Amino acid sequence: MKVIDTCGLSCPQPVLMFLTAIREGGESCFEVLVDNDASRENVSRAAANNGFGVTCEDAGQGVVKIIASRQ
Repeated sequence: MKVIDTCGLSCPQPVLMFLTAIREGGESCFEVLVDNDASRENVSRAAANNGFGVTCEDAGQGVVKIIASRQ
């Protein structure tokens, strides 16, 4: 599982980082860390639109862990 830490970044940077990671290939599961609602919603949408199943978990201290797994 590849971890992508986007904390402190605002959209569209977290989405672009996720999309770049999936284009690089080699991984079927990603963990994306975000710290704002807009990034959570946008990364989750981008993952779903690219064929990933998405779950979100509270990682504490205002951080949400998005787990995107290829279905």
